[in-house]
Amino acid sequence: MAYDASMVAEIVNRVMAECGVANDSQTVPVGISNRHIHLSAEHVEQLFGKGYELTPIKDLSQPGQYACKEQLTIVGPSLRPIEGVRVLGPVRSASQVEISRTDSFALKVKPPVRESGDIAGSAPITIIGPKGVVTLKEGCIIANRHIHMSEEEGIAFGLKDGDYVTVEAKGERRTTFYDVQVRVNKAFRLEMHIDTDDANAAGIGNGAKVKIIK
Repeated sequence: MAYDASMVAEIVNRVMAECGVANDSQTVPVGISNRHIHLSAEHVEQLFGKGYELTPIKDLSQPGQYACKEQLTIVGPSLRPIEGVRVLGPVRSASQVEISRTDSFALKVKPPVRESGDIAGSAPITIIGPKGVVTLKEGCIIANRHIHMSEEEGIAFGLKDGDYVTVEAKGERRTTFYDVQVRVNKAFRLEMHIDTDDANAAGIGNGAKVKIIK
């Protein structure tokens, strides 16, 4: 009989539970994602000036991703600006603004909950820079809860790209997160990304450990 990775993982978990041995193999570190902006090369120049290049200041947990020195202002129909919104690099093919549900109330926008990059039909938003203004007809979303995994980690967890799992957070306010998307790629590192609303609701911060519930 052939066994796949998910069957092996389940058997290991069951045996360890029956023996009274704690198994932390399903735990995942947490990264809290504050509001931020991804820009296309065209919009970088429109906001900062012709020939401008973003200035990396800090590498993020996922290889090749970084926080930039640049910060911008976003405005919605409420005309109440949110200033100091960090730009993340590298540049993308299309600009995107990721905010929390709390931010959406202040801005009076109605962003859908989406996977990063899925902006078709999403909310409009205006971005204000030192050299110009960009109004996106679509591009404002609330990022879905998701877990980054390498291919090896996906095998170890018995999960594949596009799966959805339930996650338990034992913070100050014990919380269960449903419909957490699994994203598997050879370049990824293990980390669950949630926004500030979810983190505050569960009473957890960066580096907290959560557990995947099979």
